[in-house]
Amino acid sequence: MKSKTIVYIALASDVVIAATKFVAAGITHSSAMISEAIHSIIDAISQLLLLWGIVTSKKKPDEERPFGYGRELYFWSFIVSLIIFTMGGCISFYEGLLRFKRPVTHTGEGWNYVVLLVSFLFTAVSAVASFKAFNRQRGDTSFWKAVVRSKDPAVFIVLLGDMGDLICLLIAFAGIWFTHVSGNPRYDGIASILIGLVLVLISMVLVRESRSLLMGETIRKTTMRQIVSITEADPSVVKVQKQFSVYMAPEEIILQITAVFKDGLSTEQITSSISNIIKLIQQQFPLVKQIFIEPVAKKS
Repeated sequence: MKSKTIVYIALASDVVIAATKFVAAGITHSSAMISEAIHSIIDAISQLLLLWGIVTSKKKPDEERPFGYGRELYFWSFIVSLIIFTMGGCISFYEGLLRFKRPVTHTGEGWNYVVLLVSFLFTAVSAVASFKAFNRQRGDTSFWKAVVRSKDPAVFIVLLGDMGDLICLLIAFAGIWFTHVSGNPRYDGIASILIGLVLVLISMVLVRESRSLLMGETIRKTTMRQIVSITEADPSVVKVQKQFSVYMAPEEIILQITAVFKDGLSTEQITSSISNIIKLIQQQFPLVKQIFIEPVAKKS
């Protein structure tokens, strides 16, 4: 399943959930429910920004961007992580403080429970879809290592966002239930504050990973060693002197190699060897879209 499909599923889920939460919040005056409704709206906005990033990242290279627009996805992922989640966390935290200082009596608690249950089910559907996609990417790698190593921010942003949503829904349920049982509306404000803290924590994790991708990440050392071996296996190459790589998009890598070639080779022979090396590398590693091999003379 492509990351774009995952985002579409999350977007549809967030729109439905946000609408039901706002209706329930208007009826019950619950602070936790208002925070959850705002959270869902912000989630929906974040999905739209991710979709925009995915679409623009697919634009073909041109004179202004000869290496393509792949970094667009990383840029918008960073914006989502930095602003959207943080904004949601701050608004929820502020709303909770207001309600804690000025408690509001709830009405129609049954609406809250129904909406929370519906929201939990819709979020669980989105979470299962994103988790399956993430599992296919990570293979046998541990969950946290896979998040750190993932080059597709759309998948891990939706996944961590859904996990945060499920946690926040449980917190909202606890706050509303304690308020209902005890008659103390301050529990509702506390729940909203905790929801804000969860969102800020998720934002910090996503900002860290999105920033790393935006700054530029290299391919794995094991992969680079294989590429070096392929290059040095060519009979015209003495050794690889330097190698550089960077992810421009989840499925696009740029590679530069400086290789020492044997003395006495003609320009045609070196050019032919470079073409063969590029072909072999791209056959084994199709994500390496652009390869630049710089030949240097053997030092005497």
